[in-house]
Amino acid sequence: MECEIISRAGQVLAKGKLVLKQEEDRTRLNLETRGGKLIEGGFVGEDGDLEVASEVLFENCFATWRMTGLTLRVTIKSP
Repeated sequence: MECEIISRAGQVLAKGKLVLKQEEDRTRLNLETRGGKLIEGGFVGEDGDLEVASEVLFENCFATWRMTGLTLRVTIKSP
């Protein structure tokens, strides 16, 4: 899935994609930017819930850009 991180002012800070990475017996939600930056999210819940994984991802986005009020826009392209 293609995505963009957008500031509160509407500026696109990064473009990239959300990826799921298998780590031992757990799956982590990450953001890989087109600029080559990897921002780690949390682990996906046993039931597939993304709440904790996305909260950790946004905490790490804040640590990266030092901004609050960021928006993640996801674009799903049909084949």
